[in-house]
Amino acid sequence: MKSGKEKLGLRIKEFRKARGLSQEQLAEMIGIEQKHVSRLEVGKSYPTIDRLEKISSALDVPMGSFFDCANSWVDAQRAGKLELMIKDLDKEYRKIILKFSEIINEISR
Repeated sequence: MKSGKEKLGLRIKEFRKARGLSQEQLAEMIGIEQKHVSRLEVGKSYPTIDRLEKISSALDVPMGSFFDCANSWVDAQRAGKLELMIKDLDKEYRKIILKFSEIINEISR
């Protein structure tokens, strides 16, 4: 069974490839090194909320699209609302939410 990091990485990779972008091109668009994009895509690291926003923007997909909950219309609406709420938070609160989601992910395995 794939971890949450691996699932997220695969979604990023799918969207990147669907846009016809290389890892290097995506890395340049979001201001990181290509090797970091590689680590994200294979699930060796999580993106920060800020970085995930940049990836979302660069790939022209809603942030909720990276998560399984975006597969249904109702859940996609909820994910969109959550995305807007998260964007309104300051950086420290975003870090708390990211840490909380990592804990929830660990518990659900």
